[in-house]
Order: sequence, then structure tokens, then C-alpha cells
Amino acid sequence: MPYDELADFIENRMRMSHIYQPVMLKALLENDGQCHESEIARALLSHDASQIEYYSRITSNMVGRVLRGHNYVEKKEKAYSLVDYKDFTKEQILELVALCNKRLERFLEARGKKIFDHRRKSSGYISGTIKYDVLKRAGFHCELCGISADKKALEVDHIVPRNKGGSDEQSNLQSLCYSCNSMKRDRDDTDFRAIRESYKYRDEYCIFCNINQSQMINENELSYVIRDSFPVTELHTLIIPRRHVSTYFELSQAEVNACNQLIKSSKGEIESKNSNVDGFNIGINNGKSAGQTIFHSHIHLIPRRSGDIDNPRGGVRHTIPEKGYY
Repeated sequence: MPYDELADFIENRMRMSHIYQPVMLKALLENDGQCHESEIARALLSHDASQIEYYSRITSNMVGRVLRGHNYVEKKEKAYSLVDYKDFTKEQILELVALCNKRLERFLEARGKKIFDHRRKSSGYISGTIKYDVLKRAGFHCELCGISADKKALEVDHIVPRNKGGSDEQSNLQSLCYSCNSMKRDRDDTDFRAIRESYKYRDEYCIFCNINQSQMINENELSYVIRDSFPVTELHTLIIPRRHVSTYFELSQAEVNACNQLIKSSKGEIESKNSNVDGFNIGINNGKSAGQTIFHSHIHLIPRRSGDIDNPRGGVRHTIPEKGYY
């Protein structure tokens, strides 16, 4: 590979969605053309400000606080100092470093790599393809605090944890930044078994709880699709959570994800059946005053075609007569 070709690639033809390519090439160039993948990983890590922020939080909120509590370190603004360090001899310092190394070795021998499992959870349980799909679905933002992947590293989290029976289906996965994921893990003492059981609840008198399997056009773990029995337009479709809840606002994030997944797949299915469809109304009636008649939450996906009414301007605003035009 000629120098001119690589130089032109770096300067003009390299298409970048992240820092990875130039960092990897730079690492290879600075290490006689060869690097172990762990060395390249360390080079990438050195540019990842989000990881520095993560361990800065660990330092401030955990280890720094513990050692300050024991009066072995002091903190002034964001700088730490070892108490009485100036009174130690060089030999004592070397001996203390050796003691630290010995404690590290003993701990790692006893616990191994498990101590960092919380940093591996986003890639250890699910494939890279599914992880990408979940992050893409979230627009590469944290689904809790809204921060973007450019500002903070994102992880794929099981909404209902696997050790509580949560599945690897995309409806049970969400995009969280490492901070929100960490807070969820440390602070959430919800009995997820109860949540899992609640997904199974059906009302024996509810028509949507007792829908015939043959009526379902599509389904996933937490929701399903049928055609509306009284369609507003041809191929009018309903997306319905399996669990019996009255309104959309009572759905869990996993159920919202499951319904959104079927809304998108239903849109494609409808468009494949009828090429005249060039728009959609998506509607949810929540409460009697909003027109709800079946009190099992459901989402209307109504295909629209140019010319199906004289003036479509205003769309769903026409739920209040005369308010659609503005």
C-alpha cells in the first residue's frame, strides 16, 4: 500500500461516524505498524471522555469518600492528597505500593474478572446487531435522561433483568447511558417478579384479553396486531398490549417498546398491501371523555390515501369539531 494512497484515504476519503479509524491507524503508526487489539482498545479509551467521567464519579462518590472517611486522604476542590505523605521515607512508600499490589493480586485471584461484569453487561448478553438496533431505535440517546451517545457512553439494558426472568427480546431492551444504568442497578429495589407476573394478567370479560389467535396479524411477547372490526379506512389496524391495562399511560417501558415495534412493522405490511397509502394517523383514546369505549389500551394505526377526504388539514385535531383548521 503506497504512502500517497493511505495519506489520501486519511485526509479525503475516510468516512467517519466516530473517532475509531484515525485512532487505530495512529496507534499502528506509532508502534512499528503492529498492535495487539488491547493496545488499540487502550488508545481508543484515552480519547473517551465519558469513561474518564465515569471513573471520576467512582472516585468522588465511592472510593474517595471511603478513604476520606478513614482519614487517609484529603480533598480540596477536585484534587486528592495522601495525609502525611511527606513524612514517609522512600522505602516506606515502596513498601506501601507493594502492599497495594499484593492486595490487588489477592482480590483478583478470589474474584477474577467478575468485578467488572457491570461494564460488560451491554455486550455479554446480546448480539452486536441487536444492540445496534436498540440504540438506533432510541436515536442513539439515553431513553431515561435523553443524553446523546456523543456526550456519554450508552449501554443496552434489560428492563426486566435476565436473573428476574427478563427475556432478550428487543421489547425488553432499552438504551441507557452508563450513569442511568448504574443508578437503576444500585437504587431500584423493585420486585421484578411481580412485574413479570403482571404481564400475564387477563380480564375474562375483556374482548382484547380474549382475542382469537387466528385474528392476530402479527405479535411479539407483550403485544399483538389485529384489524379493526369497524375500520375508518381500509386496513385500519389495532396494536394491543397483551396485559389488561386501561390506558396507554399505564404501560411499562417494555410494553411501549413492544407496541412501537409492531406499529412500525404494521406500517410496512400495510404499505406492501396497498401502494396508494401515503400517510397514517396514529391515535390513542385514553378515558371516556376522550372517546374510549373499550377500556383495554389499544393504538389505532389508520392508513390514509390522497383524496380520501376533501381537506385532511388538521388531522387528529378534528377530534374536537371545528378545531382542525388553523
